[in-house]
Amino acid sequence: MGKIKVTTCDIEGLLVIEPTVFGDARGYFMETYNYNDFKAAGIDAVFVQDNQSASKKGVLRGLHFQIQYPQDKLVRVIRGEVFDVAVDLRRGSKTYGRWHGVKLSEENKKQFFIPKDFAHGFVVLSDYAEFAYKCTDFYHPNDEGGLIYNDPDIGIDWPVPDDMELIMAEKDRQWGGIRAFTETYRS
Repeated sequence: MGKIKVTTCDIEGLLVIEPTVFGDARGYFMETYNYNDFKAAGIDAVFVQDNQSASKKGVLRGLHFQIQYPQDKLVRVIRGEVFDVAVDLRRGSKTYGRWHGVKLSEENKKQFFIPKDFAHGFVVLSDYAEFAYKCTDFYHPNDEGGLIYNDPDIGIDWPVPDDMELIMAEKDRQWGGIRAFTETYRS
């Protein structure tokens, strides 16, 4: 090991990963994923799909999850900066309904490992951001669920200035809160 630094979060299972960056006058090199290093750090996931998105400042994507086909995700920012959030939806978890957020940027090169049964979303803080992530299951469009980003029962403290206009897909404005999720999926 030694090529990555893994930091636990206040919610069990969520991990922040910092790769070792080798830099010189030419630029830098880093491994963004190495199965052996991740397995040694307790992340024994087999990723089957990589995704990438580009968004402008104020775009809020999420909070999304897959219902029948949950995914572990390894997320990172390759350009710009986002505030990334995971909400614990694991049945029986002592931290059910709690959230954790982390700033991911091209400068800090941090990655965020989000296990199955978490809702996930992010807001773009820079003028532009490119976001990349690995998933352990394929995307199933008819299996998507979500939570409203500003649910007071979750209480996410999004670092959004008062003058920033949030830009969201219509579906992300329509999701219910965690109470509705609990009644529908966890009863």
